[in-house]
Amino acid sequence: MTVSAEAYLAVVTETIGRVAAEQRQNVADAADLIAAALRADGVVHAFGTGHSEALAMEIAGRAGGLVPTNRIALRDLVLIGGDPADVLGPKLERDPAVAHRLYELAPIRPQDVFVLASNSGVNGAMVEFASIVKERGHGLVAITSAQHSARMTSRHPSGRKLADFADVVLDNGAPYGDATLPLPGGGAVGAVSSITAALLAQQIVAEVVARLVAAGQRPPVYLSANITSGDEHNAELEARYAGRIRRGS
Repeated sequence: MTVSAEAYLAVVTETIGRVAAEQRQNVADAADLIAAALRADGVVHAFGTGHSEALAMEIAGRAGGLVPTNRIALRDLVLIGGDPADVLGPKLERDPAVAHRLYELAPIRPQDVFVLASNSGVNGAMVEFASIVKERGHGLVAITSAQHSARMTSRHPSGRKLADFADVVLDNGAPYGDATLPLPGGGAVGAVSSITAALLAQQIVAEVVARLVAAGQRPPVYLSANITSGDEHNAELEARYAGRIRRGS
């Protein structure tokens, strides 16, 4: 396989089609879980570390997305919890202890639901966070790479992985190592997990909205802040969830 923009496009196109077909039922199941939580006045909390944080950004606080959504991030330890900035680092996601602090810092209510993303599904903070979510009785949707996770040993003391805790698991279709175009001397380029995770996130949102519309409800959906009256529309909807959703961090 050559390394080129065209080769990457071909791989991405094939992967998107495969993920969309294979995850159709899981997308529907995730939408059912989230729609039920929203009907119970719940909020969707999204959490991802590393590049999987992009998934949380697809879920929470963007144009065309659901307003009752909240993004959880490792930097909440600093921005909200007051920890020193040097606590942040590339290996923080491997520490199970931070999961408890993140959960405590978030504005969570019993009826809320969670979407957690981790390509490997094995790092300690994410696995521990998933275990807390289920211990507290919340619904949990996981987005991960089945192939990558299967080839990894858990970094959590329990030996369990993110997918082990989820009510619904969606496979993002990424290969082991994420990158798709092999290089002659070893290694590869062209990661796909961010693209397919975004696809799954947007498909879930679309299905949630479809369920709300079918039930005769007006979906609480963001307009772009960069169109006329977008700010006013969004502020009115956000006021319904005051203290429960965070923006700007």
